[in-house]
Amino acid sequence: MIRTRKRSRFLSFLKWTGISVAALAGLALVLNLTTGMHLQITGGLMPQLDFHHEDRHYRAIETHRDQAEAPALAEAAEPEPAAETSSPGSWPYYRGLHMDGRYPEPINTAWPNEGPPELWRLPVGGGYASFVVGDGLAYTIEQRREQEVVAAYDLLTGVERWNASWDARFEESMGGDGPRATPALYEGTLVALGATGELQALDAATGASIWRTNILEDSGAANLTWGMAASPAILDGAVLTAPGGPNGAVIAYELETGAIRWRALNAQGAYTAPTVLTLDGLSQIVLIGADQVVALATDGSEAYWSRPWATMNGINAAQPLQVAPNRIFVSSGYGHGASVLEVEADLEANTASVREVWFNNRMKNTFSTSVFQDGYVYGLDDGILACVDAETGDRMWKGGRYGHGQLLLASDHLLITTERGQLVLVRATPESHQEIAALPAVSGRTWNNPAIAEGILLVRNDREAVAFDLRPQT
Repeated sequence: MIRTRKRSRFLSFLKWTGISVAALAGLALVLNLTTGMHLQITGGLMPQLDFHHEDRHYRAIETHRDQAEAPALAEAAEPEPAAETSSPGSWPYYRGLHMDGRYPEPINTAWPNEGPPELWRLPVGGGYASFVVGDGLAYTIEQRREQEVVAAYDLLTGVERWNASWDARFEESMGGDGPRATPALYEGTLVALGATGELQALDAATGASIWRTNILEDSGAANLTWGMAASPAILDGAVLTAPGGPNGAVIAYELETGAIRWRALNAQGAYTAPTVLTLDGLSQIVLIGADQVVALATDGSEAYWSRPWATMNGINAAQPLQVAPNRIFVSSGYGHGASVLEVEADLEANTASVREVWFNNRMKNTFSTSVFQDGYVYGLDDGILACVDAETGDRMWKGGRYGHGQLLLASDHLLITTERGQLVLVRATPESHQEIAALPAVSGRTWNNPAIAEGILLVRNDREAVAFDLRPQT
């Protein structure tokens, strides 16, 4: 309650003084130009000063890459064995193989006092994308000066194997600069989306360009306040994107050529990725837009069902989460709440309907997404970890002030990166909040999702990335 009261007092203060969000953004710009400081806003809408020096950081990245270039060429002659991008331990999409934040392989949860072994650490460019992993490489997208850069790093060493870039820079003084969407990886092709709508398909082994387009231009939509953040998904040889707009709120592109396969909806976009789920036996694309949850046929031919989901300024960023064969959990922050929706499908008629099972404010995912295990949803409720019964909506417990970070599920444990860059291990149990370990991971505000593949946990923010070895001890 303390942070909620602080935020309420802060918002009341802004209202009383007549200070607007736009004025805060202007103050942030003035501070940066005159002192080099940044005025950041936390996920809880609290201001904080940041002394990060952007140009110095870019120089550090360039120096680090120059020093690593020669060893990288030498190591490239003996590559690590390839890993299948669709194997159970792979991580080809945003939040994993099924985009649900679950890692199905065992990990080591018996950490020493100093934390799990650190494999590598390096400076990276700005932005809030996560990693995807396949064939021994970890891929992400970063802001480096005036370019968006897709980079491929060796999973075990952190050596940058290749990068591909284009001219683009998204700037937003409150949320921060740089690309937001995590790439997608499928059978040797990497698809990356920049914050201004640039969509590129690249050869995953070399970074060579295959095709490009701009999803905002294709949809006729203006960019969102905090940029394009809906990570692409891949289904049946098509790249699914969600730009919003009158000419296709969802657009599917041919993976091989970039040609538009289909468009669907005329709706305002949000920040969630299109997710392919099978609900009550019917495969469908579920998307949370600015004011609704909607399900489309996988060929884009029709909308199966929709449900109103209007939140403050259309800020929907948490993914839909399947919690039963015919049910999904949806949640949004800034005072909104959570709901479980039940889908009833008629497979012969190829139709479906939806009803609300429950709605309450006991889980408010701001821009993190919850995870599900054994009947319970675990997530950050306005920055505090909580456990909710998916059947009833009852809260089992609430504890652990981790801020607006992110979390994954592996080996019956929650792997949490806090807003301040800590890595925390919590047992996933409805009994109580049981924190097992906590250690510093990266420095600075951390909104990026962690990723895990082949037992390697990857954590990054807009300044640095680190890899921890969570492979089971033999």
